[in-house]
Amino acid sequence: MNEDILVTEDLTKRYGGHAAVRSMSLRLQRGRIYGLIGRNGAGKTTLMRLISGLSIPTSGRIALFGSGADAPRQQDLARIGTLIESPSLHGAMTARQNMHLHRLLRGVPDAGIEQRLLEQVGLGDTGTKKVRNFSLGMRQRLGIALALLAGPELLVLDEPVNGLDPLGVVEVRTLVRELAAEHGMTVLISSHNLPELFQTATDYLIVEAGEVRATLTLEELEARTQQYLEVAAEDSARLLTVLEQTFPGADARLMPDGTVRLPHHADRAEQVLRALVGAEVWPTRLAREGESLESFFLSVVGGDRS
Repeated sequence: MNEDILVTEDLTKRYGGHAAVRSMSLRLQRGRIYGLIGRNGAGKTTLMRLISGLSIPTSGRIALFGSGADAPRQQDLARIGTLIESPSLHGAMTARQNMHLHRLLRGVPDAGIEQRLLEQVGLGDTGTKKVRNFSLGMRQRLGIALALLAGPELLVLDEPVNGLDPLGVVEVRTLVRELAAEHGMTVLISSHNLPELFQTATDYLIVEAGEVRATLTLEELEARTQQYLEVAAEDSARLLTVLEQTFPGADARLMPDGTVRLPHHADRAEQVLRALVGAEVWPTRLAREGESLESFFLSVVGGDRS
């Protein structure tokens, strides 16, 4: 049975006449990774601040961990780990000293967790180096470690791969997946870049102008953005037969217009062409089709914004 970790109903946050978050109703479940996707200024950070208790909603309801309360209680907020905007770090201290200070402030008794988390995020060997001398990526890693100190059930990460090199991005993705799969942690992770989260999240929330424009699972997103190779020839039946025989696992599909689609073969056009020519089937069309992640995102949020 799916367990609700967070439920919001008609959540709204206004600053004067501007609604940064507008009537958002969400439901996050245990052990899922939710990618919060939206352009800069779409309302992602404001939503995360509301969920984490760092901002007070103008109206609406936030219920955490099945408490039934209409607003987050202190004991519920203590079960959330956050990295929102810039992590709260002391530049004159080392990474270990920062971890020690925050552990004491949060009342976490296990001293060994400091080094374990630093190693988990790739900062185990920073030694006496002061945080003020850290790169942006190293600061982001330390911020993630701090967010994990109290063993949260809900982890809220705002642009956590900002400043990381490609290896660091992969490491953060691996860590997030492990937290969800092995510890049942629910993760809400934001980005303005859909491809960036495509290999991480299990679910997606697309927001624009403070509103939720789409909610979908990874499977639904893959179905909407599946790339395929479209092939046509004068003899459609012969074309289909050759493709089925040459690529038996390709799931070749004959379409009503006589073209043949090869799912998951969008990047194998040269191999397909060689096979067809070898069988004396001359294609009249051979093209990669399907909506890209970027075009799908723009179709949901409404294209270019002035």
